[in-house]
Amino acid sequence: MNTDLPPVIVTILSPFLQMFSAPAWKKAKILCVGGILCIGARRITSILRVMGLNAERRFEQYHRFLNRDRWNPLLGAKILLGLLIALI
Repeated sequence: MNTDLPPVIVTILSPFLQMFSAPAWKKAKILCVGGILCIGARRITSILRVMGLNAERRFEQYHRFLNRDRWNPLLGAKILLGLLIALI
């Protein structure tokens, strides 16, 4: 499974790296790539299936990402607001 992001996407996402711990970023990257490739509803299960992780032993860890992993959604909102203000 290749989860390397294209340079264009890395440029867009790089301001948000500071809001994730290293393990959380690894999962976020997989979910991001899977979300781009996924057709239809972008549920965690569908995303993991398209990434070839449907047989993963620790499948549930990706479901826990949104509510238990170390990442800061408030910081993400601040980063996004700053980027939007910079466009104005």
